[in-house]
Amino acid sequence: MRARIYRPARTAMQSGTAKTHDWVLEFAPASAREVDPLMGWTSSSDTQTQVRMSFASKEEALDYASENGIEVVVQEPKIRKPNLRAGGYGENFATARRGVWTH
Repeated sequence: MRARIYRPARTAMQSGTAKTHDWVLEFAPASAREVDPLMGWTSSSDTQTQVRMSFASKEEALDYASENGIEVVVQEPKIRKPNLRAGGYGENFATARRGVWTH
């Protein structure tokens, strides 16, 4: 069994950092997906791809993998610089704005 350990990135619809602090262990597919000829659904005989485990730290995930004999690949996250505006979102509605607020 092979798996990968990574820290998920933010989604495109997300401006905050929710659900990006845990580390995830996800199994790699062991068999290819097949298309059912009658219904057109895709299926697989591999049930391990449905398993997704979360851990508080990378070390916990690595310990779990070594205890259970799972071969893992670790993907380190790319660190982003925070995008902080001086006034923040509330500055859009400030009464003492320096410039005119129009659309």
